[in-house]
Formats: sequence, C-alpha cells, structure tokens
Amino acid sequence: MPQKPYLEAGQIVGTHGVRGEVRVQPWCDSPQQFATFKKLYWDKEGKQPIRLKARPHKNIALALLEGIDTVEAAQVLRGKMLYVDRKDIKLPKGHHLVQDLIGITVVDADTGVTYGTLTDVSQTGANAVYHMQTDKGEVLIPAIPDVVIDIDTKKDILRLRPMKGLLDDDEI
Repeated sequence: MPQKPYLEAGQIVGTHGVRGEVRVQPWCDSPQQFATFKKLYWDKEGKQPIRLKARPHKNIALALLEGIDTVEAAQVLRGKMLYVDRKDIKLPKGHHLVQDLIGITVVDADTGVTYGTLTDVSQTGANAVYHMQTDKGEVLIPAIPDVVIDIDTKKDILRLRPMKGLLDDDEI
C-alpha cells in the first residue's frame, strides 16, 4: 500500500479566547507532538500551507493559525482537518505511523503463514494493542517485542511470533 505523503494531523473542534486561537483534537500521538509542528496544510495534497504556533492544553492543542486573528474567523474553521507533511514527522527508530500499519498483512515470523490483516491500533498505556482481522474474527495482539518481531511498511508485512494461547489453531 503506497504511503500517503500528507497525513491527518488534527481536526479543529472549536475556538479558544477572542484572538482567533483554535482548539485542535490531535490525530497524531499527543497534543505535545502536535505542538511541535510549525507548518501544516489545509489539504491532503500539500498545496495550501499554513504556519502555526501551537501548545498542548489538556488532551487537545491550542493553535494560532497564520491569518486567523478573530474569534469569528476561527469559528468558520470548526470541523476543518489539518494535514502534516510526512517528511516533517521525526519518528524514533522502530516506531511507525498508525496510518502506515492499517491494512498491513500479519504473518507468522517463523512459518510465513498469513494470519490476517491489521485493522486498528489501540493505546492502552503500557503498550499498544494491534487489532487483527482473521477469517474467524478479530484478534487482539499485544505490541510487545516478544510478539511483534518485525514490521516492514515497505512490503506491508508484520511478522509476529504469537505467545501460547494467542492464536491457537482452533481460533484462526
């Protein structure tokens, strides 16, 4: 699956104050990560850049967008999606964007047997949980190094070594 060059960074959900600041529900890892972005885009093609200054505020981000300086101008933006250029995202080694994981094929690291397709990722606090759709239904996979052996987003393959009881033959 080809990687999208521009990714959904967050959605404007309201206004804050009277100087045009907007409240953004971040679609990235956290409000703190959203606050690191200095340039976003109004469109998923990257044709309409917008400069911003953002700061985390509880579970959202507050942002001042270039050219938006009144509450009336900010209100019109409610529901608008903001996009980030993939090149502007700095990920630590071994980390992946959730959008790159959705739809990836899950296979056994030792046998190559295909188990299913990754459909969602949940953050539980201790570790992420991968949702995999199989012919028999959904299976939840702990995203820990003992289970998830390798992720190759260029080949759309996630290799795992299931722990006992996770994918017994009668369940998949």
